[in-house]
Amino acid sequence: MASATSYILFLSIFSSVLARGAAQPRHSNISLETSLHPTTNPTSWLSPSGRFAFGFFPEGTGFSIGIWLTAPHQNTTVIWTADRDDLPVTKDAELKLTNEGLKLLLQDSEVRLIAQNTSASTDAFSASMLDSGNFVIYDSNFDVIWRTFDHPTDTIMAGQVLPAGSELVSSITETNHSSGKFQLIMQNDGNLVMYPVESSDNPWDAYWSSGTYLQGYQSLNLDDRGRLYMLHDNVTHDLTSGFQNRTTLVYRATLDVDGIFRLYSDDLESNTQHILAEFPKSTDPCQIKGTCGVNSYCTSTDGQAVCKCLPGFDYLDGDEKSSGCTRFFATSPCNLNNDNTTYMYTLENVTWLLDCYAAPMPETSKEGCGEACLKDCNCHAALFQSGSNTCIKQALPMKYGVIDSSTTTFIKLVNMSAGGRRDGSQAGSPGAGPDIPTKQKLSSTILIVSVAAVTGIISALAALMFFSCRYPAGRYRRVGRNREPALADEIAPRSFSYHELREATDGFKEELGKGAFGTVFQGTLPGGERLIAVKKLEKVVEEGEREFRTEMRTIGRTHHKNLVRLLGFCDEGTSRLLVYEFMSNGSLADLIFKADGHPDWDERVRIALDIARGIHYLHEECETRIIHCDIKPQNILMDDNWTAKISDFGLAKLLMPSQTRTFTGIRGTRGYLAPEWHKNAPITVKADVYSFGIVLLEIVCCRKNMELEVEEDAIILLDWVHHCFMDGELEKLVPDEVDMTELNRLVKVGLWCTQSEPGSRPSMKNVVMMLEGNVDISLPPPPGFSS
Repeated sequence: MASATSYILFLSIFSSVLARGAAQPRHSNISLETSLHPTTNPTSWLSPSGRFAFGFFPEGTGFSIGIWLTAPHQNTTVIWTADRDDLPVTKDAELKLTNEGLKLLLQDSEVRLIAQNTSASTDAFSASMLDSGNFVIYDSNFDVIWRTFDHPTDTIMAGQVLPAGSELVSSITETNHSSGKFQLIMQNDGNLVMYPVESSDNPWDAYWSSGTYLQGYQSLNLDDRGRLYMLHDNVTHDLTSGFQNRTTLVYRATLDVDGIFRLYSDDLESNTQHILAEFPKSTDPCQIKGTCGVNSYCTSTDGQAVCKCLPGFDYLDGDEKSSGCTRFFATSPCNLNNDNTTYMYTLENVTWLLDCYAAPMPETSKEGCGEACLKDCNCHAALFQSGSNTCIKQALPMKYGVIDSSTTTFIKLVNMSAGGRRDGSQAGSPGAGPDIPTKQKLSSTILIVSVAAVTGIISALAALMFFSCRYPAGRYRRVGRNREPALADEIAPRSFSYHELREATDGFKEELGKGAFGTVFQGTLPGGERLIAVKKLEKVVEEGEREFRTEMRTIGRTHHKNLVRLLGFCDEGTSRLLVYEFMSNGSLADLIFKADGHPDWDERVRIALDIARGIHYLHEECETRIIHCDIKPQNILMDDNWTAKISDFGLAKLLMPSQTRTFTGIRGTRGYLAPEWHKNAPITVKADVYSFGIVLLEIVCCRKNMELEVEEDAIILLDWVHHCFMDGELEKLVPDEVDMTELNRLVKVGLWCTQSEPGSRPSMKNVVMMLEGNVDISLPPPPGFSS
């Protein structure tokens, strides 16, 4: 009911804004210094016929900037959104056309360029909202220097072209136009493909394609008759035939929030909207990969998707059950199940993406498949396919679960009655069923647990009454506030005051280093027993307190031995500080680039594996997947035991667009940046894989990715490594005696990670397996090679 009320309120506000916009004069030429405001006229610029408007529209608790169709449909049709993943602006915002482009003026003198003139030789002179749905900016010669048709969001209009290498990304909901869960990519290989956004864009991630791989098509086009087609020179591949051509018909193709690409016609005369085609055309929403998140499977009821968690798992977000699931029990150490702490739960008629880490093996019985997984330390689940009598071992996370009568899924769970920690078969958990152990054993377990729980509750109440009487409330709060964060690691990060951190660092006296996000200072918690590192964030996005704390909780929930632990934070006033565990042995850069020595070969191999495992956790195993965006030796820190730990993860989205190290709009450091950063292409986890590949080669060779004081053919490390690899001269790369078989393996991993096409790079899970020597590695093509 609340959501329906919000939606009605959204429509009423939107209608009032449109009404104000409709009353203003209609003109096509917008001159310099002309401006718009969210709540005072003019709120938008109209096209000559008035069918399209460009300007502010209400979204959430504020306003976004975009283009919409002004025909009063029941559902407002937004066809383009500016800076769609930024927070909505307030009513005090102003949008102004300047000679630099469209500027958004915000509070506290903040300025953002919505549409930037990329030509240094000419200035913006005027602009127009056209009847095609295209907003354009002209120079003084009335040549177009910027247009929205070149920067699509989720829609293309009649006359618009989606060139190779470009994409559409769905919105989150009908009323939230931020980037959603699905993408349609016009690939450079001539294929038009749809994937979930949080995928590796591999063939097995796709849920629809045009089937035109390597046929040369270079663009997706929509004409004014509603014909949707792909084009290469004069050769076309029709996705739809043509329809009517009337001045009152507006055609558009939108990747909708449910992941389906639909061709629409809007009849301005009859005020109606029709769906003319759908890709894929399916009545089952579960056929759209990514409808349900990781570790959950999709079932459909009356055409609506229902996402269910694996047994032993719970929803990442109870309010958004399609976001995926995570385990709510701890995994046991691997001991081949000699103490019966784990068992296999059977889930019938569900199959998943076959992302196996070992070759499928023949198995004549379901029971044998489950037993094989139970005895394998690396196996978290197994699929038994009855049609082929095949057993497939899987690791987490599980993806794209759907109903399939020919497949049985086995999930490894913890048996708490045998010493495991927190049983996954907890009553009431999604998808939970009876344990495989006997009913008698289960009943005994429940009885024991119940008695223990009641005893624990009584003891806790008694202790609470004792301490409540013994310590005044004020003193109890003070003790709680000053407690050692290490005692509360499971609920970290805690909130510090600015005064506490200033005292802990002796007035921010001892500087440890300075980076893109700010300066790091050494500190000591009260009592002097624990050293900390305090990072003062500078030039970060000004978020509200709630948004900042949400990001801190996300980072604080990451638990891995190869990640630097976030202990706490401060968000007092305008101060934003982060409190980390102290890393006593500096950074990887200090270790491998120093002139007077370097780690031996075995240490370098171990460090590379540490880093790979940490990135793999960020990409695939933590509750909220994180793309680091700046993997480099300076962000790899070494603890007391010389264990490598990744720092600064989860912070990329806090960095202001203007606060980048090398390129405007780019997160990362020159030399470690994946090629897609320079191509305005989508940034996925594969950008981190590329950066890791460069770091891996630096670890192998104990030198930086670019050095000018070397022979000419060795200046660029990546090129030099490939030349030495192809010439069979790997010994030139290393400064010491090493295992040549291992060196060959690490170099091949580095060359695969640094492929120019993201889809050609391995996942970090596969990188870990390759570094461990568990899989064969094929011959990599040159790093710049593109298929």
